[in-house]
Amino acid sequence: MPHAVKLFTPYAGLSIFRGEKIIYGAFEKPHTVISTCRVNGGIREDIEFVANHQACEPRPCPGEKHGKCLAVKDPQGYHWLVCEYHGLPPEKTVLLGTAANMNLAGFSKESFDVPETNEKIIVFCVATAGVETNAGRAGDPSQVFEWNGKFFPLTDRGTINILLFINQELAPCALVRAVIMATEAKTAVLQELNVPSRYSKGLATGTGTDQIAIAALKNGILPLRGAGKHVKLGELLAKAVKAAVREALARQNKRTPESIRYAPKLLERFGLGEEAFFEKIKAILPEPYHTWLHRNRYAVLSDTGFLSAVLAFVHLLDQHAWGVIPEDNREALLQQGALVAVALSGKDEKFAEFKEKLSAYIEPEKILLSAVAFGFQEKWQVPYYDYEGEEKED
Repeated sequence: MPHAVKLFTPYAGLSIFRGEKIIYGAFEKPHTVISTCRVNGGIREDIEFVANHQACEPRPCPGEKHGKCLAVKDPQGYHWLVCEYHGLPPEKTVLLGTAANMNLAGFSKESFDVPETNEKIIVFCVATAGVETNAGRAGDPSQVFEWNGKFFPLTDRGTINILLFINQELAPCALVRAVIMATEAKTAVLQELNVPSRYSKGLATGTGTDQIAIAALKNGILPLRGAGKHVKLGELLAKAVKAAVREALARQNKRTPESIRYAPKLLERFGLGEEAFFEKIKAILPEPYHTWLHRNRYAVLSDTGFLSAVLAFVHLLDQHAWGVIPEDNREALLQQGALVAVALSGKDEKFAEFKEKLSAYIEPEKILLSAVAFGFQEKWQVPYYDYEGEEKED
């Protein structure tokens, strides 16, 4: 049996261990567990271990599919083999599977001192997260269907798995509500980090294979019945999930506010990731400007003022998609495109000229790319620079 190391004891009755490709919570006292697991899932009173296991690597080798993974082909067999390998009783364990690395998990603890008592409400969260291949927005075109106990076809995996442990007893209604609260918190992080859907132009609200398990200690105290936004437990749940998921995304995908502070990163859901961005702008931005922009792309396309204008343009595209701004209101995009060009050039007085030039374009992509091209060229229309790329001599 592989060796596991105890990482945390969040409260009396719970210990968190990490071993070979696995993290699990071991209960020394009874807990009620709700989970999305296909084996031992639902609401259970007899669970002793809640585990998260890395079943495969995030991206298979060329020509291979995750369908070869036992976790996909045979969930029951996978569950029993992994549990027995790690010395966990299969019938007493809920097991989440993922392609995320257990050594890159995020951990978070929130607590609250109950007034006029010696009691605490403690929430401990363990999260693993990967969003590079499978992130999606609720309502996106589906990738699989289930029929007669089977799922097909299968796609690449990306998963956010959340383990939540609470040191207070929860009524069944609160357990279900806690799932909602944790899901909302996860989605809030994805929105804040501008995680793109891989199946549409929308922002992701999760991945297609997200899983969750929540365990509440049975301590004999009157069960808590509220876990929504208006009660302290809901607040603690949300804070713990947000912190752990953020940490997991930073570790697994290097997705942080700093890493997305770059225009092509924010535009990838519109088909304008770095490679496509520079390929498409080539037709609009002549040399030597295209080369200059590419060589200095991180400094130029991460400029705070420029990035703010681009984000506002992206927000308008979302508002169009959601029906808040009518699709025929092209004026708003032209105006914001002109502000993008102004921010990049640094020349406020050119706003009207930029807007007039952009009016030649209809498609939002062309408006935005042209705004970047016009703004970058105008940035270097200055008397102390010749436009062949050499500084003028005195």
